[in-house]
Amino acid sequence: MLREPDWDRLIKQLSRGDCTPLLGAGASFGRLPTGGQLAQYFADRYQYPFADSHDLARVMQYAAWVSGDTVELKHEVCTYLQQYAPSDDVCDADPHAMLAKFPIKTFLTTNYDDFMLRALHQETGGRKKPVSQVCSWWDVGVEKPYIEQPTEAEPLIYHLHGRWNDPRSLVLTEDDYLTYLGNLVEVNASAGSPLPSTVLHTMTVSPLLFVGYSLRDWNFRVLFYGLLKTMPQNMRRRHVSVQLMPDLNTSVADAAGRAREYLQRYLDGWNITIFIGSTEEFFEELRSRM
Repeated sequence: MLREPDWDRLIKQLSRGDCTPLLGAGASFGRLPTGGQLAQYFADRYQYPFADSHDLARVMQYAAWVSGDTVELKHEVCTYLQQYAPSDDVCDADPHAMLAKFPIKTFLTTNYDDFMLRALHQETGGRKKPVSQVCSWWDVGVEKPYIEQPTEAEPLIYHLHGRWNDPRSLVLTEDDYLTYLGNLVEVNASAGSPLPSTVLHTMTVSPLLFVGYSLRDWNFRVLFYGLLKTMPQNMRRRHVSVQLMPDLNTSVADAAGRAREYLQRYLDGWNITIFIGSTEEFFEELRSRM
């Protein structure tokens, strides 16, 4: 759990830009449908016949089969999500607005939206020129275009799972996830990696701030474990993750206490300190400490 020294270290790192945020679905909570809500919408639309209509990848796999064109389905998903086009009037503890205040050079995200790009433009009034790039996760073995080293004036926003203005880039169906995870199991800096060397370097040398993830998610675990293996023990940084407590088995005595102890000890082996709570609670606490 985050202690006083952890808060002090994180604030120093953010203030000098020595921190790389990795944004997950929870970072956009309240501004976009959740994964479960999106899954249910398309389950109804495509008359998904199974009971797990909350599972987005499985629902989308079925919807792609019904539609006969996966890329067309991705266009449909992007159009649906973009109707929630946000105003720039967000709360003070909005993760994107808060992070845009720091001299961070690289932002990583598995979200499709452009909220981080909007936040940087709004915070700096156009003084910064953020660059948005997307991972070509389907195109292993082809040398990737070189990405200039990000700077405070020209920060990089790198979309690991695609972005909504490039529908074909979305990691959406079960087949997409299998391809994506398979290509990232052995992440390295060679030309065969889906990740450009600039991004890979940032992910392996910078302390990461995970916002809006469940660390029980296999997408995260495969990627992070692959990165961790490339780093000598004495070079690994201490990371921070913001996450909600997973659903608990209420029939177990002191389930919350057992879960906290497990998460803390397990993730500490990965050099990850956790804050259990919502992203809004975390950034309210960060703002008060700043």
